[in-house]
Amino acid sequence: MVVFLVVLVVVLALLGAVHWYVWRRLVRDLTRPGSAARRAGTIAAVALPLLSVAALVSGRAGAPFVVEQVFAWPGFLWLAVLLYVTLALVVTEPLRPLLRRLLARRAGAAAGTGVRAASVAGNPAASAAGSPAASPADASAVPATGVPAVPAVGSSDVPAAGAPAVPAAGAVAAEAGSALVAPDGAADAASGAPGAPAPDLSRRLFVNRVVSGAAAAVAVGTVGYGTYGVLRGPRVKRVTVPLAKLPRGAHGYRIAVVSDIHLGPILGRAHTQRIVDTINATQPDLVAVVGDMVDGSVADLGPAAEPLARLRARDGAFFVTGNHEYFSGADAWVDHVRELGMHPLRNARVEIGAGFDLAGVDDVAGEREGRGPDFGRALGDRDRSRTAVLLAHQPIVIDDAVRHGVDLQLSGHTHGGQLWPGGLIAELANPTVAGLERYGDTQLYVSRGAGAWGPPVRVGAPSDITVVELASKQA
Repeated sequence: MVVFLVVLVVVLALLGAVHWYVWRRLVRDLTRPGSAARRAGTIAAVALPLLSVAALVSGRAGAPFVVEQVFAWPGFLWLAVLLYVTLALVVTEPLRPLLRRLLARRAGAAAGTGVRAASVAGNPAASAAGSPAASPADASAVPATGVPAVPAVGSSDVPAAGAPAVPAAGAVAAEAGSALVAPDGAADAASGAPGAPAPDLSRRLFVNRVVSGAAAAVAVGTVGYGTYGVLRGPRVKRVTVPLAKLPRGAHGYRIAVVSDIHLGPILGRAHTQRIVDTINATQPDLVAVVGDMVDGSVADLGPAAEPLARLRARDGAFFVTGNHEYFSGADAWVDHVRELGMHPLRNARVEIGAGFDLAGVDDVAGEREGRGPDFGRALGDRDRSRTAVLLAHQPIVIDDAVRHGVDLQLSGHTHGGQLWPGGLIAELANPTVAGLERYGDTQLYVSRGAGAWGPPVRVGAPSDITVVELASKQA
């Protein structure tokens, strides 16, 4: 309990720091104190994280399903936007001082040009100084810099009353610098209007608006594209897996692997129907649903799962539990899956007529309920001369699969990371994040999944349904 509280405090502190940083860059640095924009941005900076927390905890807290749906879209989408706007702002931090220096340098160059032009126009002696006919007396009136000298008090060179005064170099520089960058009404600074912002402040505001605006646009665009990818539905991947013991008669056998559908407050019946249509279009010999089908109870999500009853495959559809089934009532879902016409494999094995064994084990999350994976029960007494294909939600059980002589393990769980750079984190906890790899005599294939957990967004890890084609080396 103490460890949990410590972790909770650390996570909340981190989220608070990230939200403060985003508020500072997107609200405080871009708005005036007391303005309507400042107030609206501050309210959003408080309300959005509260919506995210509500989206995360409402389901576990037993809130009505309609309440979960209300919080889910804004709360989860904000988490995705927060991730990418924070990354974009951090990456663009070095650009801010560079842009300010560049604009200041240009302002200085423009100021120098303005001083020279003013000295020539305001002092005819300056033009004469550059002429071959200029007398030494006239030339001495102009310093080498080209800026008219300020005459001494009492000198006869003091202009008469009412004559136009030549602007000093500093004034011209300030005017040119402030006129170069003039967002937010800063052009008034060049005219000397009372209360106008200083050129440096105007320049800083301009840079902040450009950089922060670009970062926010990139973040929103990334999340928008990632959301479209999820709502569009998974695409089909095809992988050929050669197996040494597979009989010739099973050569070309096709298993449609789908994992991590994650029906819930965001992804519902339409999402299920897209998945079913995609699977049926591949005309598989067998369908394997390898866990994390739902995020909610049968009472709330039973109608959303109904299209699964229309899955079509010669040897049927098989199902194993994932960790999210144990958050949602695994026993009830196993019973419902059976009603939908699928065959649950709970630490069990069946012989497929094509000539191999298909086994399935419960997810490791079930150990808390006494229903974790039991490889001895699923595979202990089998004929090891036959090919064995194992359905297991999490890739981390690959070592048990190797010990029990499994030829091919089909898994999901990782989502391929779902949100970049999540794949880098997933690699720390899983032997394989996505794709096909070999471990001893066992091959492991990990699907990225057909849905999404939390934010309905995928970046760098597109959803998929994989048709695994078994190839016999005897063919």
